[in-house]
Amino acid sequence: MYNHILRENKHRNSPMPEGPWVMTQKWEDLLFLNFPVPIDTLRAHIPSGLDLDTYEGRAWLTVIPFRITDMRMRLLPPFPYIRKFLELNVRTYVRKDGIPGIYFFSLDASKLLPVLGARMTTLPYYYAKMNMKKEGDWFHYYSKRRSLDHPVFKGKYRAVSKDFYPESGTLNYWLTERYYLWTNVKNILLSGGIHHQPWKIAEADARLEQEEYPPFLSNTNNEEEMLFLYASSMRVLFWPFKRVK
Repeated sequence: MYNHILRENKHRNSPMPEGPWVMTQKWEDLLFLNFPVPIDTLRAHIPSGLDLDTYEGRAWLTVIPFRITDMRMRLLPPFPYIRKFLELNVRTYVRKDGIPGIYFFSLDASKLLPVLGARMTTLPYYYAKMNMKKEGDWFHYYSKRRSLDHPVFKGKYRAVSKDFYPESGTLNYWLTERYYLWTNVKNILLSGGIHHQPWKIAEADARLEQEEYPPFLSNTNNEEEMLFLYASSMRVLFWPFKRVK
């Protein structure tokens, strides 16, 4: 299954993960809301063992609202309740032993069961009240975390250019083409690999009413410095998280 995706790997900038993949998701209608953040601000929130990655001397943070339309475990039929849900994740860019990847500050989801399952094992998921709808060519997205800090994301976005593949060496490529994820669970650093075909993206327009992710940066972001990108869909394969030695 998905052998055509596994065979297409020359675009990767890091080694393929070892062993078989264990889970797959289809991501749809993603907004990449990218903005630069002071290096010292982000470095204070990165666990030891990871190096903050920068592009031309600037650190970046990305907020991604999207929807998952087909999640399933390898060799198993999909579970109806958790097959589809909304997700909003917040990430920055790191390196470990020279390998580029992503560090997640948070991942909000619209269904409780995936949140509980993920929090028991690896990723910092949160349960949120979420809604997504399309009007014309605009995607309207709302997320409010069901927690004490309850950060909110509310806005709309759309593609405003033809799709293109980012060129190696560009900021767009640096932000999107990453195939390793790191997370910190009880002061234990974990690493997980993913694989997918090359990102095909478009320039995007976004109108933000509220953007409070991550909470430690709320209300400090300059929208003029934000870079908006859109991707229509991507099939992603996941490998299990492993403890970093």
